[in-house]
Order: sequence, then structure tokens, then C-alpha cells
Amino acid sequence: MTTMVPTRDEALALVHEYTESPGLRRHMLAVEASMRAYARKYGEDGERWGIAGLLHDFDYERWPNNDHAADSEHPSTGVAILRDMGVDEDILETILAHADYTGVEAVSLMSKTLRAVDELTGFITACALVRPTRLAGMKTRSVRKKMKDKAFAAAVSRDEMMENCAELGEEMGDHIAFVIGAMQLAADDLGLNGPPPG
Repeated sequence: MTTMVPTRDEALALVHEYTESPGLRRHMLAVEASMRAYARKYGEDGERWGIAGLLHDFDYERWPNNDHAADSEHPSTGVAILRDMGVDEDILETILAHADYTGVEAVSLMSKTLRAVDELTGFITACALVRPTRLAGMKTRSVRKKMKDKAFAAAVSRDEMMENCAELGEEMGDHIAFVIGAMQLAADDLGLNGPPPG
């Protein structure tokens, strides 16, 4: 079977087929936006990077893998579905590498970027949801302040965010600002464009 990169419509159809949760769908869109922005910065293939970001968690809701099995459930089950479709191996490796427990190391720039933006987009979303203006006007310092508050979004590992950023070779402040900017451009799709109606 020839390898390929799914179109965005095909990738979105998979997301909608396997994921009911609006929040998880929006997370994948946030990661996609960040991956596309970094691809532009690094002179890489934005479509390929965006699709990897969009699909990285499409199987999570059905196969959450609470036991962190290396070769079953999320993300291995999703990767098996994509492999059957003929999706390019570098995209599959990137998706596998975003989970520490798969044993697949993040060696490519694409996989390091996915790891660096995955947790951070979730944290920035959490920060936006407690702001009246959501993503509009968000500054790096406000995210940094929330990172120091251990009670805020406590499930998000600050150490992991810092380590993944360092692996990518970016400075944390610059990385936060860059991802905020990428998410602001997609704020409508993320449901984070200004205060909720009413």
C-alpha cells in the first residue's frame, strides 16, 4: 500500500468518528494549530505536521490506556488504524513518541515539537478558561504565574512541559508566547475567542 498524508477533511472525519468530547476535539485542534505554526517557523511541511497534531489523540476517548500499555490502546490502537489506511510512518512515529510509555523515542523535529506543544496547549486552554477575555490579550507572564500555582491544573506536569520544551531547543518564555499566538489565530475553532455569549 502506498503511504500518504490524510487530507485535513479526512483527519477531521476520523476525529469526529472516534471522539465525542468537544473539549478533546478542541485540544486536537489547538495542537494542530501549534504544529502548523512551528512547521512554518522551522521551514517544514505544515500539512504533514498539522495532520500529526490533529490526529495524535483521536483514539484516546475510546482507548484511554490508563495502564500505559506500550503496545495496545492509546496511541497504539490509533496508529494501527492509521497504518491500515497507509498513513506515512513518520506521522505514526510522531504520534507514538508523544506518549512516554510506548518506548518510541522522539528523535525527529516533528515528534519533539508535538511533545513540546501537547501539554502546553492544554495548560494554556485551562488558563484561558478562567480569563474573561479567554485567549484575547493573554500574555506569557500570566501563564508563567499559573505554572507556579501548583493547585491550578494540578494534573499537568510542569516538569514535563519544561523538559519537552528544552528537548525542542526553545526557551520556555518564547515557547509559551509562540503557542499562545498560534492558538489565538485558531481561537474561534477552539471556543476561546472572547467571553462566552450571555
